[in-house]
Amino acid sequence: MPERAPLRIAFTNIPRRLWAGGHNYQRNLFEVLNRYSPGTVTPVLFAGTKEDPEEIAALARIPAVDLVQSPAFDRTGTGLFGALVLGRDGPAVAEFRARRIDMVFESARFFGWRLPFPAIAWFPDFQHRLLPHLFSRSAYWRRDLGFRVQIASGRHIMLSSASALGDLRRFYTGISNGVSVVRFATEPPVGLLATQPSDVIAHYGLPPRYFYLPNQFWRHKNHQVVVDALDQLKCRGLDVVVAASGSTQDFRESGLFERTMSEVRSRGLEMNFKHLGMIPLDHVYALLRASMALINPSECEGWSTTVEEAKSFGVPMILSDIDVHREQTEGGARYFGIRDSRSLADHMLQVVQTAGPATVRNLLPDLERRVEAFVADFIRLTRDVMASRRG
Repeated sequence: MPERAPLRIAFTNIPRRLWAGGHNYQRNLFEVLNRYSPGTVTPVLFAGTKEDPEEIAALARIPAVDLVQSPAFDRTGTGLFGALVLGRDGPAVAEFRARRIDMVFESARFFGWRLPFPAIAWFPDFQHRLLPHLFSRSAYWRRDLGFRVQIASGRHIMLSSASALGDLRRFYTGISNGVSVVRFATEPPVGLLATQPSDVIAHYGLPPRYFYLPNQFWRHKNHQVVVDALDQLKCRGLDVVVAASGSTQDFRESGLFERTMSEVRSRGLEMNFKHLGMIPLDHVYALLRASMALINPSECEGWSTTVEEAKSFGVPMILSDIDVHREQTEGGARYFGIRDSRSLADHMLQVVQTAGPATVRNLLPDLERRVEAFVADFIRLTRDVMASRRG
């Protein structure tokens, strides 16, 4: 394989409306690669022809990112047929060759067992194995077979946590693939921090003191336990506000958001649980920085983007007690059982009682060290994969 810099790595676009965490992960990766190791990697972002133009344009404005839009990356299913039956996604491979790609980064996309480029397969988590009841039979096997064909094709597997590494070894025994754990850290660009939190708080009609829950409205994100905790706090005579944001569509369970909000209304919690919808990223950061605490009640995470962003600003956190949250925060948060609304309510009460005046937090001074380590680990992985392919 060619030895040249910068290394041209193909990424496929992850629409924010479908998976905000994955979208934010790639955006952050592109930003920090350029900031901490300029000239080492050129991310080449391949997107379909029907993507959100503003979202795509924002990614293309990141220095060193090359954008390619092509029908080969429209989500039609024809590419997957070629990848599985013929061994390669022909149209995608042609685009990779035309753009002089050195390596492919596969995220929820398989380009074939005969792909003529070294490839890294990112497995964010093993949710379908940990929470199989949330998947239809076809969805479960589609996801599982996707992982299995990438494993069988010899992909180097990238994980984001030691917790995920344990799951990989437990669910897919005997694999001989190269495996790397690359824990990511986030550093929001300065431009997304220019918005005044006070203006955003006023825009959404929020009080100065509130909790923030920026998770997409998927069943495993476990919003229900937060609604239950708010109900308990109200019964104790305490009115607190949780501001929630993110997509309201769960492809596995249509109507989940509507049913939950109907329950919110029936319990009289309209002023306590405020869902803001899909909001701009600068608003997300503004609300996070000014919140009393981040709440993440999720039943399953690979390495939570929302937790990592809260860590960047030193925002207090109240998290579900799952292994990866413990790993990610090293004990530096409050934890509650995923079904324990009473414990969550107790933690929220303690935060309210001990919180000082409303404040806006800035990026922590140790952030640069953590992000540099993430960039170094990612670059080391790409070099190792290129070297093993040459060997």
